[in-house]
Amino acid sequence: MLRIGGMRPRPKNVTLVVALFCLVGGTALLAGCVTTSGRATTASALDAILAGHQRTAADRARDRFRHPKNTLLFFGIRPRTRVLLVWPESGWYTKIIAPLVRARGRYYAGVIAPDPGSRFLAARLGRYRRLLASRPDLYGRVKVVTFPLNGGDAVPPGSVDMVLSFRDLHQWMALGDAQQALATIYRALAPGGVFGVVDNRGDPAVPQDPLAKNGYVRQDYAIRLIEAAGFRLVATSEINANPKDTKNYPCGVWALPPVYRLGNIDRGMYRAIGESDRFTLKFVKPRDD
Repeated sequence: MLRIGGMRPRPKNVTLVVALFCLVGGTALLAGCVTTSGRATTASALDAILAGHQRTAADRARDRFRHPKNTLLFFGIRPRTRVLLVWPESGWYTKIIAPLVRARGRYYAGVIAPDPGSRFLAARLGRYRRLLASRPDLYGRVKVVTFPLNGGDAVPPGSVDMVLSFRDLHQWMALGDAQQALATIYRALAPGGVFGVVDNRGDPAVPQDPLAKNGYVRQDYAIRLIEAAGFRLVATSEINANPKDTKNYPCGVWALPPVYRLGNIDRGMYRAIGESDRFTLKFVKPRDD
């Protein structure tokens, strides 16, 4: 091999070498190992994180429905991204995003506002905090903030590059708080920042219930609602589409996995359908705001 000045030339497949070194060295080193912030190196880092021991078998079982690698790449995340994840308490995406941005970016976990009267919310937040404490090497730099639904600020205005929301929009609609939540997100983003949205896609032939009581939101309705808050749609994706989802179940989207609200009633049928059909939308906050 040719040497120049005593230095060995860099291998052609730098991306593969970096990813393999990081995987062997442990998930906690991933963000620090990534030497560039391009799509290819981010993809390799995500591959190693998705294979990491911090993810359970149940986590991995949902990958075929949630497509985390391709979804995050579509939104444009990179190891240096300052990202706010809205309502992350399940921890599913925290286990993926927090290690990716740990060394060079920033991860804000915008949790549901505490409610002293709700044991469910208290338990949910408690489990999430225990997850963060269980792996300080991965989650020690996560900044937990409250994501308000009254139009207040979750983070200082303009302080993040990306806000991600996974199946929250229909919940905000049900609470009558969608406009306030979107206003909070708009202020949080720096000009040019990305707002990535995934939610259960409603039947375009059925009028949209403003409260989304069945858990579904028509894609065209979601786009109009979000653009009315000042965002600009720049791309859509069918990454999370599921044509098997007929969207007409007795208890709405929650009949499907992973909830199975109907218990054992037609469980095999719902298992065969899989998780819901979902739109994946990428918006930006205009730079000339």
